[in-house]
Amino acid sequence: MSPAPSTSLLEGFGAGLVREAALAARVQCGLERLYRLEQVAPVGEYMQHARDGEREALLVREAADGAVEIVLRVPMLGAREIPLHDSRSLDPLCQIIEGVSHFVMLTQRAHWNAPTTQLELELQAEVDKYVVLAASLPAPNLAASETLRDRLYERVSYEHDAGSERGDRYRLANRMAARYTRSLEQRFLSRQRFSELQHELRRFFHASREEKLRVADAA
Repeated sequence: MSPAPSTSLLEGFGAGLVREAALAARVQCGLERLYRLEQVAPVGEYMQHARDGEREALLVREAADGAVEIVLRVPMLGAREIPLHDSRSLDPLCQIIEGVSHFVMLTQRAHWNAPTTQLELELQAEVDKYVVLAASLPAPNLAASETLRDRLYERVSYEHDAGSERGDRYRLANRMAARYTRSLEQRFLSRQRFSELQHELRRFFHASREEKLRVADAA
């Protein structure tokens, strides 16, 4: 597995991605620690700056020699701190978390020689957004978690129309993640059962595609 051309941090767009790459590396390490994963590849070496108006995207292709080439395009965060209470300011941060989540799952599945689907990638990324941001709250509690879930899953807009393949997939992933994270609040966070919460998140990540969708849909 190798980065596509011009994705080194010292080449092309990468020269301006120091802050974004540092954040992405922290998110990757946090997810890998939570899910007990061995790192397959460092995400920072595969990052590019998204073009103006372009959202996060993980691009994958097979090279002529059979190697898998990956580029993760992410938006710039800017110089200021990102307030967690502002949904619009939170969007670039959420895009980076989503991109890292996609990268971790895709590289792990490739390493295991196991398949995945776009819906599974989107669902896991929606859950990982909540996981990363909830862990960043100064005082993780039920009220703070409910407010965060509202920002992530209710106060949202979509690039793709309802009825389109991508639009319906994003909406379905959002709804399932909203239900699943709400169930996490009720079962674990409200009772401060943090160790059991981590165990459940780990079980969810490692579940089969079918089981993961079933659990999220039934939550």
